[in-house]
Amino acid sequence: MLKRLLSILALVSLVLPLSSAWADEYSDTVKLFKNAGESGKLLDTAYGYAVFPTIGKAGVAVGGAYGKGRVYQKGKYIGDTAMTQVTVGLQLGAEAYSEMILFEDERALKEFTKGNFEFGANAQAIAITASAGAQAGTTGTSAGASAGKKDAKTVGGYTKGMAIFTVAKGGLMYEASVGGQKFTYTPR
Repeated sequence: MLKRLLSILALVSLVLPLSSAWADEYSDTVKLFKNAGESGKLLDTAYGYAVFPTIGKAGVAVGGAYGKGRVYQKGKYIGDTAMTQVTVGLQLGAEAYSEMILFEDERALKEFTKGNFEFGANAQAIAITASAGAQAGTTGTSAGASAGKKDAKTVGGYTKGMAIFTVAKGGLMYEASVGGQKFTYTPR
């Protein structure tokens, strides 16, 4: 089973795009969330945020996801973060999505950056969609490609000082699985 998971994670890492303009990818992702309804309103007043331009996910019974991101406090880049996820249950496919975690106040940001942070399987993400369907949560993400990023809309809010938003980039995944997202943080 461990061998299968490692194979899946290797596939996910191949799916992640490599870009020479990596910094622009972060800016573009922040703009996408800023222009998407409620996430944009919350971003304007958030104490800080973590942004993941691309998270790759794949699964066949056992699944995995991985993505690298950056953490910002009051708009200033303060460190790097990485997200890993292992899921178990009925699942088949691969996909890529962007994720943003908003921190309402200093306490929420400190909780995230104090070391290893984990969202339990019951944490919910708000999927930003534009005509194509997408549903997301740390319990699993099911999505097709989000059609037209400029038309993305969302409604959501803070829970325990954090708000999680995702937007599908592409792929197709069917799942009914359980798992949580784990984050590491490295100060800049």
